[in-house]
Amino acid sequence: MGTEAGDVDGRNHRPGRGSSASSRHLHGVGGASAAEVNLSGRRPFAEKLWSDLAETFFPDDPFRGFGALPPARRAWCAVKYFVPALDWAPRYGLDKFKFDLLAGITIASLAIPQGISYARLANLPPIIGLYSSFVPPLMYALFGSSNNLAVGTVAAASLLLASIIETEVAADENPQLYLQLFYTAAFFTGLFQTALGVFRLGLIVDFLSRSTITGFMGGTAMIIILQQFKGLLGMKHFTTKTDIISVLHSTYHYRHEVQCELPVQFHHWKWQSAVLGICFLLFLLSSKHLRKKLPKLFWVSAIAPFMVVVIGGVFAFLVKGDEHGIPIVGNLNKGINPLSIAQLTFQSRHMKTAVKAGLLSGILALAEGIAVGRSLAMVKNEQIDGNKEMIAFGIMNIAGSFTSCYLTTGPFSKSAVNFHAGCKTPMSNVVMSVCIMLVLLFLAPLFKYTPLVALSSIIVVAMIGLVKVKEFCHLYKVDKFDFCICMVAFLGVVFFTMVAGLSASVGLSVVRALLYVARPATCKLGNIAGSETFRDVKQYPQAKSIPGILVLQLGSPIYFVNAGYLRERILRWVEDEDNLCKSVGHDLQYLVLDLGGVTSVDNSGVGMLLEVHKSLERRGITIALTNPRLEVTEKLVLSGYVRDILGDEWVFLTVKDAITACRYALQISRNKGENEV
Repeated sequence: MGTEAGDVDGRNHRPGRGSSASSRHLHGVGGASAAEVNLSGRRPFAEKLWSDLAETFFPDDPFRGFGALPPARRAWCAVKYFVPALDWAPRYGLDKFKFDLLAGITIASLAIPQGISYARLANLPPIIGLYSSFVPPLMYALFGSSNNLAVGTVAAASLLLASIIETEVAADENPQLYLQLFYTAAFFTGLFQTALGVFRLGLIVDFLSRSTITGFMGGTAMIIILQQFKGLLGMKHFTTKTDIISVLHSTYHYRHEVQCELPVQFHHWKWQSAVLGICFLLFLLSSKHLRKKLPKLFWVSAIAPFMVVVIGGVFAFLVKGDEHGIPIVGNLNKGINPLSIAQLTFQSRHMKTAVKAGLLSGILALAEGIAVGRSLAMVKNEQIDGNKEMIAFGIMNIAGSFTSCYLTTGPFSKSAVNFHAGCKTPMSNVVMSVCIMLVLLFLAPLFKYTPLVALSSIIVVAMIGLVKVKEFCHLYKVDKFDFCICMVAFLGVVFFTMVAGLSASVGLSVVRALLYVARPATCKLGNIAGSETFRDVKQYPQAKSIPGILVLQLGSPIYFVNAGYLRERILRWVEDEDNLCKSVGHDLQYLVLDLGGVTSVDNSGVGMLLEVHKSLERRGITIALTNPRLEVTEKLVLSGYVRDILGDEWVFLTVKDAITACRYALQISRNKGENEV
């Protein structure tokens, strides 16, 4: 294969650009393909700018096909795009409603205990949890694009909001201001999420990698479980901090609480709560185990939390649990959500806290909600629009902040129940809202006897599934760096704060992404025997190098960040290959750069290619380029690199064409040398 390149005459007469008149006809000779790279294709600046913007912000091209419609029809299609209910509601019938009715009632039975539990987790009045399961689902049914998502509060966001807002005001010292900041944070969350959706900036959420979310949710679940010691042991006081050291210290420190009133009272850990909690935990865990063994009985585990609330409430009422070591929720007022617009606070001293809480919890809620919606949609071979989901989440959180609700999203547990219950459309959220409305209007006071230990048990069992040990092991096996990102989030949340863990993990993910850009992969290609295919010689050891010709593949954009590295890496490849060639009696004469993986190049990248060209020209080595993309070709032509420096004849469609042309040029050079001799 190309043994001529090793001849002595070939070394003495290295061919360069224009070394022969025939070099201008390298395309289409010597067996090379007659097709040439299109170097004249140039797009107007406006067209190029619009193409780049469309690819960045509208990769799914949601408005394709609108242009051929009449103006009125086009406007109606645009309205239906932003309000999906207008699309599916006209086709809705009884055949779908019977499934949505069952699913809605099922998730409502889960929403009641979870709403009360997560509100308590956020140190909010329990009724706020029920309010948050009434208005937001109605908004999502109108604007949401997922048929499977069930809307409600989530534990991680509840704890995150509480940990941020409690740095500004304590829930027990100023409960009114504390509640107002939750409403205000939900308002900013809604604005932020809506803006991301409208301006198609969903890529921001992509900075929360799967590894980050897995570690963060696992660490948060651990902290939440430990914080339930307060409810499981019937304790009155507990720390507001979220790190494991503070939680364990608080659990031990308050084992003997002293109430400074006359007569002095001592509050120990309540064994009554602990016994009842163990019973509830065993019941809930058994229902989850039953669901795994018999998937058709999923509804048992779905209604198990509601049964715990009901049974616990009846038991506490009969034995007067609040007087015998079983603390209860307390009064819950009847009535639907009161307006809370007037309670939004925009005072400068509290604004920073509300905005911080809203943005951080909003990003977390988006990541969880969109991930859940997409994963469930894939099972049914459906599509959901991430940007439409952001708008839907934003609108429902803005509406929620006006109606005494705090942050809501699409929790996995409730959405999974909705999915398995056979939901067909977002109407299941409407059914759930109606059920919650009936509870608020007629049944809310009955939940006053709900034991706090019942709520703690529900939270513990819900959180156990979020500590994904198998996923941790999988990450360690597949990608050690991803495992480190996951563990940074997990350990940061467990030992420091939720914000610290999330920030550190995202920061490490960004550093990794920057390293991939700054230190892109390059590889040497060789020919697979018996074919025209060229592959990485490390991956395919049987691939043979071409004597006198080095083929390198560049697999990333060439920017100012990596231009210097790529220059040094290419020259090192050349030096190593030249030494290898000399060891077998011939010289390296050609460098072929496969640019098929280079999606773009900036001015620094063009300068790097020029520096490499000059350096190799001094050593008598000619460069050939193969398969440059349109964006790259435009830059190389406009900069003069192709026409003035390299030469059109050294740009090829494929590596095979370049190799054939190089061999042809070598043959011409050798023949010329023999004639001179």
